[in-house]
Amino acid sequence: MAVDVVSEIEIGRPRDEVCAFAADPMNATAWYKNIREVEWETAPPVVVGSRIRFQAQLLGRTLDYTYQVQEFEPGRRLVMSTAQGPFPMETTYTWEDAADGATRMTLRNRGEPSGFAAVAAPIMARAMRRANEADLRRLRELLER
Repeated sequence: MAVDVVSEIEIGRPRDEVCAFAADPMNATAWYKNIREVEWETAPPVVVGSRIRFQAQLLGRTLDYTYQVQEFEPGRRLVMSTAQGPFPMETTYTWEDAADGATRMTLRNRGEPSGFAAVAAPIMARAMRRANEADLRRLRELLER
């Protein structure tokens, strides 16, 4: 069963500021609750082909995975994917102008889990949706201070 979770939020900051902060992997620990460490495997900045290793704590387990940037259109769209582990995942950020100089940011995670992860996919999707929404709220709080 495929997992496809889409969450969005409006942030009261200009699109270029939201993108610059959210697309910088070194800021991930500030707004993603479950991400504990981030390390570049290629030289910064983010470009197509960049590889970034993340360490996350999820459901009591430590997960290490590397995302590779597939697409990056600054201020508009970032697509990263990982093929590691039982749950290969693609993460997409999009940014659009909203009213009064705000930004609408969309966070999409999709993947095709295998093994036990496939059985747990519906539970994982619900947990992922809650986590994504909380992470986007944390991002908004950080950027609107």
